[in-house]
Amino acid sequence: MLLVPNVLFENYQAISPEWLQEQGIELVLSDLDFTLAPKSVRHPDKELRGWIASLQKAGIQLMIVSNNRSGKRVTDFCADLGVDYQGHAGKPSTRGLKAAMERAGIDQKHTAMLGDRLRTERLAANRAGVMALMVEPLGGAVTPWQKVLHAMQAPFKALCHHKIGKKF
Repeated sequence: MLLVPNVLFENYQAISPEWLQEQGIELVLSDLDFTLAPKSVRHPDKELRGWIASLQKAGIQLMIVSNNRSGKRVTDFCADLGVDYQGHAGKPSTRGLKAAMERAGIDQKHTAMLGDRLRTERLAANRAGVMALMVEPLGGAVTPWQKVLHAMQAPFKALCHHKIGKKF
């Protein structure tokens, strides 16, 4: 099914570099908002910095792929982390994912897309032929619309056979 995640993790920290290596992943494309940090967080925390350092130590690249209309937050956040980003990705279009893979020099077989939303990140990953890694939204759904969107994902997440983390 197009919207059922390949793998569902409690959060990004549950994704180990060793697990990614076992899957043959050399590049992780990641959404920012609610995936790596709540949208209200302006600067990366030490946990995120440590996780990214562990990926880099294992030879796995990370690139942020964002739909944000204003690039300021993403630009500042990524500069603070020292990671590249692909802005105006247009997910669920494959345009941003393909551009990021081309920039990184990594093919789709060795790429995973990490995100919290099935209708953007999961669908884009599926359409681009990359592994889809989904996480529960950091900071949770805040607005009524976010609550509706996340509730709509529940049946598809329930169908996921590979779940990693304490919440499941």
